[in-house]
Amino acid sequence: MIEIDDKHHILKPGASVVDLGAAPGSWSQVAAKRVGEEGRVVAIDLLKMDPVPGVEFLQLDFLDPLAPQKLEMLLGGPADVVLSDMAPNATGHRATDHLKIMALVAAEFARAVLRPGGAFLAKVIQGGTEGILLAALKRDFASVKHVKPAASRADSAELYVLATGFRGTRTDARG
Repeated sequence: MIEIDDKHHILKPGASVVDLGAAPGSWSQVAAKRVGEEGRVVAIDLLKMDPVPGVEFLQLDFLDPLAPQKLEMLLGGPADVVLSDMAPNATGHRATDHLKIMALVAAEFARAVLRPGGAFLAKVIQGGTEGILLAALKRDFASVKHVKPAASRADSAELYVLATGFRGTRTDARG
């Protein structure tokens, strides 16, 4: 997260940030430090998470139809940034694992909770269908690109998609 933000500057002082699949909390910790006391960070996960200074935690499934509403009530409005470093339990079958993580990237949730100009950063696994995700994001964001931090192993299929400049076409995450 540090390496990506150092290069792309998505975590700004005073920003409101949502960290999906936040446990154990390392991305939330970085986000809280970078947005400062005037910013807000809300961590969401199915798993319990130890308290992180400057981070509010919601233990819930972000796919719950009420999750966007709960989040916006807590934030007092839409978010500036949605982060997702979620990873499903790997099956060892590359195509299955790819599809599972694509389902978790939370693009629909991001569209439902971001303010215009907002950013979305999510882990994806290379595998063929990320083109579908990129096309969908390009409709709603001014810039969409893959980023692979140097800290990520060169032989890893893991990379991140960064979408910035949300055009404000907020959707209902319930479909």
